[in-house]
Parts: sequence; C-alpha cells; structure tokens
Amino acid sequence: MRKQKKCFDAMKKKLGFYPGCSLEGTAREYTESVMSLAKQFDIELEQVPDWNCCGATAAHNLNKTLSLALPARILAQGEKAGMKEIVVPCAACYNRLAVTQHELFENKELKKEVEQVMGMTLDAPVRILNVLQFIQEYILPELPEKITRPFNRKVACYYGCLLVRPHDILGFDRQEDPQTMDEIMKALGAEPVDYPFKTECCGAGMSVSRTDLVAKLSGKVVKEAIDREAQAIIVACPMCHSNLDMRRPVIDKYIGAKTTIPVLYITQAIGIACGLDETQTGIRRHLVRVES
Repeated sequence: MRKQKKCFDAMKKKLGFYPGCSLEGTAREYTESVMSLAKQFDIELEQVPDWNCCGATAAHNLNKTLSLALPARILAQGEKAGMKEIVVPCAACYNRLAVTQHELFENKELKKEVEQVMGMTLDAPVRILNVLQFIQEYILPELPEKITRPFNRKVACYYGCLLVRPHDILGFDRQEDPQTMDEIMKALGAEPVDYPFKTECCGAGMSVSRTDLVAKLSGKVVKEAIDREAQAIIVACPMCHSNLDMRRPVIDKYIGAKTTIPVLYITQAIGIACGLDETQTGIRRHLVRVES
C-alpha cells in the first residue's frame, strides 16, 4: 500500500500558485473551484510563500517603482521556493506579473533599482500561466474521460481586457477575437455564441467609485449575451465576475429589464461538467443564481 501511494505521489503534477487578494476574499469561490479542479486532475498547487498584493489596480497610478516591486517580489518568492511555473487565476494579477517580468528583464537598470527596493533578486524568468493556459496544458488532455455531465448550454465567453492585452508582451491568444476559452467550453459540450463583446471592458476598478459606468459597460456585455441567446456568461477574472454578478441590480436598471443569466468562472463550468458539487465549485456564493 505504501509503495502504491509513493508511485501515485510521484505521478502528481506540482505547480506554483498565486491566488492574489481577490481569490482570498470576494472571489473565494474561484479559489474553491480552482483547487477542487486541481485535486480532480491530480495536480498539486503550492502557494507562493509569503505572497503579497500585486498592486493592481492602483499601484501603477501612484508610483512606478512600487508598481513593479510588488509583483517582482511575488516572482522572487516563487523563484526562491524553486517554482518553475506559477498559475495565476486572476486576470489582473496575471497581467501585472507578466508585464513586470517583461519590463524588468528588458531593462537591467530598472531591474537593479527594483531589486534594491524589495531586497531580493530575480535571477531567471519564472513561467507565468493564466487560468486558460493552465487548463489548456494540464486539464484539457485528460478532460474527456472526466466529464460526467456535459455542459449542454449556449455560452458567451467573456475574456475581459487583461488576459490578452498588451498582446506584444503577453502573446496570448488573439487580441480581438480570442478562442481559447471557446475551445475549452466546446470540449465540455457547450456551444459558444458568436460574441463581439469578448474583450470589452466591464468597468473594472470603477465598481465602487463609478457604479454608473460599470452599469453601462457591464450592461452592454450582459445584454449582448442575452440577445445572442446565451444561457450563461463564462469568465476568467474576479473583477469581471464581480461587476457582472454583484452589480446586476444596477445593470438591470440600465438595461430596463430583470436579467437572470448567470456568470460562471471557467473552472466552475469545468467542475460542473466533471460532476463536482456546488460546494466544490463555489456556485452557491453567486448573487445571480446558478440553476443546476
């Protein structure tokens, strides 16, 4: 029995994991679905030791050095822990870490300045994976045999601003009409609708200071999904989810109608298709009800 367990552990894939602030707070259902999915596919996600906030969305507006030092320290901590790849589910965190790594390794003087500020060094680039890359590389190959309840629904795949921009740095998917999330949903049995609002802004960090703008921007996303006969909106960003789900009352007021289309994280959609329950996927935490 001990021998079998040892062999199983050796086969288990181990990756670094940076949750960021949102996944520890308002988007903890995202963490629940990511961790449950990892367990389902025998993947161990190890948190970056002593991680800190990445600085999105405010630091880069206040202080350039601070905006780089915060994500740089996360990367340095991961590197120090021997992590070669770090999964970053939050689109804003992914964007900040990837852009910072690019800037620092392109500018030696800036890198030296930031290293002095944080009191740590960055020796080699760590591979940073957004949630779609993580799914594509580590979940998708084994997905067909895990599906017990095909996701037979029309869906609107919403990527938001930060997964594909700036394209020259991130190099992920197509800038205007990305397809990765669509392909993942097709693998679950879903039908992604032709949706021109895939990368439009939801209002992001204006959620508190300018709720009226969020109502307008997110309202257009929700209305377009409904007009295309989608039965769910699929996202990969805590801020997008928060604005589309939590701000639904002001969105409904802007649209002039009561809307019930649910918003699910891509990891929740996969979890549902793989037979995980509402506790494992975290869908019970949503304000817009997700019907079974």
